[in-house]
Amino acid sequence: MPKKLFGSVLFLLSLGTFGGGAAHGQTDVAVSLLGAFGSATNYNIGLEHQRSANAAGGLFEFRQVRNPIVGYEATYSFNRANQVYSYTGTTPACPPTSECVDAPNVVSANAHEIAGDWLLSAHVARFRPFALVGVGVLFTEPTSATFGLNTTTSSEPVYVYGAGLDWRLAPRIGLRLQYRGSVYKAPNVTPNEGSNGDYMHIAEPMIGAYFRF
Repeated sequence: MPKKLFGSVLFLLSLGTFGGGAAHGQTDVAVSLLGAFGSATNYNIGLEHQRSANAAGGLFEFRQVRNPIVGYEATYSFNRANQVYSYTGTTPACPPTSECVDAPNVVSANAHEIAGDWLLSAHVARFRPFALVGVGVLFTEPTSATFGLNTTTSSEPVYVYGAGLDWRLAPRIGLRLQYRGSVYKAPNVTPNEGSNGDYMHIAEPMIGAYFRF
């Protein structure tokens, strides 16, 4: 599988080089709508779980491509990132008037991500396929919580990867279709639940438009 992936990247780069990619650099800004789909983490011998609820958001990009192997971008994204805490072990029955129900605890939150990415791309007719890797910082900002949980803002390093396609519709305007993944430690937004130290993965399919300078 790695050999096939490496071969595909070389093929795309050769297309970009011989198809005029080196002569067709690109500087643009783009705005995209995204869906954020999170995976669950496990702690306390697998009985407790933390996940980021599925949500929608947006991404802003400033991108500069110089040639097929030299490109970079700065990005800012925002999405809802409610943290859901659940327990799958056996718990004693709660008194009827108590709030110690078995329903998950939820911390409503917003996620702000700032990142810088390295780009590989090719230029073929109206299309520019690309791949990227990057690093940044993710700020998870609580807005409210169930059962009066204490909350605090969390900041974590984030690792970004992705791939996509630019489709030029006019000399300066086009569509941008892409998939991004973000990996980071589960945010510690409430001392009541603590930090489990496990990593979350957020899948982000996106559709947007770019304007080329």
